[in-house]
Amino acid sequence: MLFRDMLIIACDIILLEILRNQDTMFEFEQRLAEAQIHQYYRETGLPLTEVKWTWIPFNGQWGIATTFFQVAALSFGSSRGNVAQRANEIAVALAERLSGTEGFDRIEAVNGYLNLFFSTSDYSRRIIARVLEEGERYGHGQRLNQRLMVEFSHPNTHKAFHVGHLRSAFLGDVLARILEAAGYDVIRANYPGDIGLHVIKWLWNYLKYHKGEKPDKDITRWMGTIYSEAIKRLEQDAALEEEIREMYARWDKRDPEVVDCWKETRQWSLDGFNEMYNLLDIHFDRYYFNSMFEKPGKEIVTELLAKGIAEDERASGGAVIVKIDQMLGLPEEKFRVMVVLRSDGTALYATEDLALARQKFLDYPDLVKSFYVVDVRQSLHFQQVFKTLELAGYEWATRCQHLPYELVNLPGNVVMASREGTVVLLEDLIREATARALTVVKEKNRELAEENQQEIAKAVGIGAIKFPMLSRDSNKVVTFDWESALDFNGQAAPYIQYAYVRANSILRKVDNIIPEDLAPDYELSKSEITLIDLIARMSDDIQKAARDLKPLIITNQAYELARAFNDFYTQCPVLGVEEPQRSTRIRLVAAARQAIANSLALLGITAPQAM
Repeated sequence: MLFRDMLIIACDIILLEILRNQDTMFEFEQRLAEAQIHQYYRETGLPLTEVKWTWIPFNGQWGIATTFFQVAALSFGSSRGNVAQRANEIAVALAERLSGTEGFDRIEAVNGYLNLFFSTSDYSRRIIARVLEEGERYGHGQRLNQRLMVEFSHPNTHKAFHVGHLRSAFLGDVLARILEAAGYDVIRANYPGDIGLHVIKWLWNYLKYHKGEKPDKDITRWMGTIYSEAIKRLEQDAALEEEIREMYARWDKRDPEVVDCWKETRQWSLDGFNEMYNLLDIHFDRYYFNSMFEKPGKEIVTELLAKGIAEDERASGGAVIVKIDQMLGLPEEKFRVMVVLRSDGTALYATEDLALARQKFLDYPDLVKSFYVVDVRQSLHFQQVFKTLELAGYEWATRCQHLPYELVNLPGNVVMASREGTVVLLEDLIREATARALTVVKEKNRELAEENQQEIAKAVGIGAIKFPMLSRDSNKVVTFDWESALDFNGQAAPYIQYAYVRANSILRKVDNIIPEDLAPDYELSKSEITLIDLIARMSDDIQKAARDLKPLIITNQAYELARAFNDFYTQCPVLGVEEPQRSTRIRLVAAARQAIANSLALLGITAPQAM
């Protein structure tokens, strides 16, 4: 044997010992198989190619597979040969060589593939042990040292907080949770609209008809009432529009009364929003406001004009525009024309969004991505903003991404709108959800104290609100209805929460004392194996949800996990069986409880201790 080969083998042995000591999930066994495959390549003169593993589709037993078609093809060099036959010969030889390798129950060669099946008992033991050891961190990936920003929610101050605002808030929050669990460093950003025509109308109505009044409770409802009242007054008397123009002029001149009123009343809105966010377990790391970006936005417009990207048509009564398609030399219309400044020189949303994007990367130069969770109606707007910034030479512009979502409707396809009578306020929705959940909680658990019943009902009610907005693809409209939202027997949050409660109930009966680690010393039932398999998939599901930016992957995973546990609960007695089944199943219940809790946590939904 050549010294080089001996050195390679020695290095392999050292690496394997390190992996054995780390005891990562079957990584030692996998690397051991790889070392033997590479040794076979060296002995037979085959090219030393990388061994790539894939999971074998689960069919009652867990396993991994690799193929030898690449090494077989390379072994022929420039000559021709039967690649499939050579690949199968290699697979057969290695199946024989690897027979009896630690950790594998069965090894087989099939048409050029090598299939290695793990010991069901050992695999199950390791999965359960890992969940119980890692606890709340189970399923989470290692830190990637990559920073992302998720901008979401964007409520307008001086308006009510209604159901139409919720999908952005929930999607953004859960995407941030998933991305953090996948290993990213996430900045949660909010961009409330704190100035604009709606605020001017509010200030006009307040200063003229409500000056000196203050909200004492239900802040966002009170703010919304003032706004709705302003709209009705203006609709009833068109002459009042002149007063709105005067109010806007006072704002532009920074009239102290108007500015001071704006500052105070804006804070009322923010206080009201924070009450809602705290109730929904949503938080933000950074707030930006559109009032911050009027002047910086105009500076970017000046820059666009200087670079010849924007055209100033104000002299002829037009606006400052960017003809994006023309700038890109596109033969067909795609991005259209973006207006970046009005004819009177005032800013638009586009003006401010140009500056907002720039500010994010000034604040966080290492951002890998800046995600905007905004409804689908703004898709063209963001395409225009990002492409204009790209034309202006900002290299980070390609790191901005709009994540569109469809709207939330009331039953009957009625769209939410702040100025219409169809609006459903968040406070009312939560009260209604809590009241409905309380009825069910009282039926299921009459002996609970009233205070505990109320607490559980709120957790169930809020979960029932969140889940429907997360469990549909973002590009699908959500029509909210109570029957499906509060379904204890279907694909809804209460069903998943109840599975957690069932697991918790079993463990309370043993005072939450979890037996020591042990391998199942009996043949596992189908329902046990299915439950363990779903628990084992959590890490992959989190990574996929982060990669695809789809919270519904986690809602599906949470539901399937709850369903598997409920099947186990009905099929497999836990406390009334003999050892070692009893201890094994107690450990499995504890692992399932933790996995369900972790899934709910990713969705921002509370796992109640009782129901």
